[in-house]
Amino acid sequence: MSNYTTSAKDIIGPSPLIAIVNEAPARLIVDPPLPEPLAQGRVFIQYRTENLRVLPVFGKGALDVSPRVGHIHITVDDAPWHFVDTSGETIILVGLKPGLHKVLIELADPTHKVITSETVTFTVPDLK
Repeated sequence: MSNYTTSAKDIIGPSPLIAIVNEAPARLIVDPPLPEPLAQGRVFIQYRTENLRVLPVFGKGALDVSPRVGHIHITVDDAPWHFVDTSGETIILVGLKPGLHKVLIELADPTHKVITSETVTFTVPDLK
């Protein structure tokens, strides 16, 4: 049995005030939609990142920022377009027709270059 107390750094990561040498690769972790809202036809997708902070910072100059910054691109059902989110908050989609859907979530750098991605598939119930 250990008396180790979890530190703030263990939970929230390194301080954003100090540059990180040799940063680990950015990671994207995406959960399936929350079941309760989905049962009502609303899609709530939680995600988190590791080794990258989601912020509204763009452009080539931001590539050298440490800790690393970026944003996400969200594409619904293979649409020819995507939207960008910099909030770092739960993705909320409403108004999808009943049936099978997929959402592509891409983690991108400040120049919109995709670093990694995850796809979530789910079925919106027919509420009739």
